Amino acid sequence: MISRELVKKLRKIEIHTARLANDQLAGSYHSVFKGRGMAFSEVRQYQPGDDVRFIDWNVSARMNDAYVKMFTEEREMTVMLLVDLSASEKFGSVGKPKIETVAEIAALLAFSAIKNNDRVGLILFTDRVERFVPPKKGRGHVMRVVTEILNASPEGTGTNLATALDMLGGLRKRRSVAFLLSDFIADDYEKQLRVAAKRHDLIPVQVVDPREENLPDVGLALVEDLESGELVEVDTGDPRVRQAFAHEVLRQRALRERLFRKLRVDHLTVHTDEDYVRPIAEFFRFRQKRMMGFR
Repeated sequence: MISRELVKKLRKIEIHTARLANDQLAGSYHSVFKGRGMAFSEVRQYQPGDDVRFIDWNVSARMNDAYVKMFTEEREMTVMLLVDLSASEKFGSVGKPKIETVAEIAALLAFSAIKNNDRVGLILFTDRVERFVPPKKGRGHVMRVVTEILNASPEGTGTNLATALDMLGGLRKRRSVAFLLSDFIADDYEKQLRVAAKRHDLIPVQVVDPREENLPDVGLALVEDLESGELVEVDTGDPRVRQAFAHEVLRQRALRERLFRKLRVDHLTVHTDEDYVRPIAEFFRFRQKRMMGFR
């Protein structure tokens, strides 16, 4: 059952992200993500400078002249959105939970995909796979994807990135673009990440609430782990506690980024208190420059 409030939220997301996909990311998506490969188009007479490896010897023999095969890029791709629905995604200190930012990013990426005639699929997961939406095209399908994210009632509370990546590998044998949207509060997923990154253009997108990086000084506070339900009393007024918290955040970030570099996985981070379009646009520009040979 979809509430009236959710309908309003969906309509707002649709208008906003569809416009952004057209105005700010148009062209970037097309140039950054390659199609599935090259498809045969036609043959024509050989011209000086043509690659001799593409000579069609059968046609050349029949025509008594050299002919080469011509190819065009298969632009159509499949874009998979792997969305973390774990309980920690419900956290939000800036007016809305992380999962709403995730839904907007998913919509933006999906609208960019369908604008280029690509298909979009969805894997929702927690500590298990919650739901799979097969890849399809069209504006209506994009809104179904966003609805599934915002209207989900997951059974699990924890985060298991490995399970989601295994699901991707089982579903997609051909190469696809896969965005992994999560806060990455998880362990033991390196093996599955390595396998997925070899097979697909895998892009981790970390969504972070500012309070997950900086512990505010509010004195004694009862802090709940949303995924385990554990309650812990923390003295946030103690500078040593805040310093230890910040140190652990930096340590976890360094480990994660080292893993991404080792596996040569491009990634980006989005903060819920900032404009999420800017880091996505910068990410696209970075990949464009790299593909053109610039550093």
